[in-house]
Amino acid sequence: MSPATAVTVLAALVLGAVALGEVLRRRGGRARAVRGAEAVDFTELGVAAPGRTGTVVQFSTEYCARCPGTRRLVAELVGESPHVAFAHVDVTHAPQLARKYQLLQTPTLLFIDGTGTPHTRVSGVLSRATIERELAALTGGTT
Repeated sequence: MSPATAVTVLAALVLGAVALGEVLRRRGGRARAVRGAEAVDFTELGVAAPGRTGTVVQFSTEYCARCPGTRRLVAELVGESPHVAFAHVDVTHAPQLARKYQLLQTPTLLFIDGTGTPHTRVSGVLSRATIERELAALTGGTT
């Protein structure tokens, strides 16, 4: 292979990797409506006291680098919302929960209303603005 061909192939690979990374970055952290979901069994998630208005559940794993920061941010924001509870669920050793909630990446947040019905899920790189917007939607704008 000539040096010019090698450089061209290498440049194409780098550009392809950058493009793929950008697509994945934009896709992550986007809120998705949960349709047709049954009520959440809070007991199976280890949630003793779900919030009267709603509950935010964060699914994470021991190996997730972003999860601790997300956990602190969500706990702070939920703390400012009356009657909303926050629960952290580590699914590292609970593959049945990962399957049931179709977790493909962590962190994943599930926004659940006061009746136990999931409304929104957000996965991947989560911005403060996204979490605030979904909390406002969960509480009807009363934070």
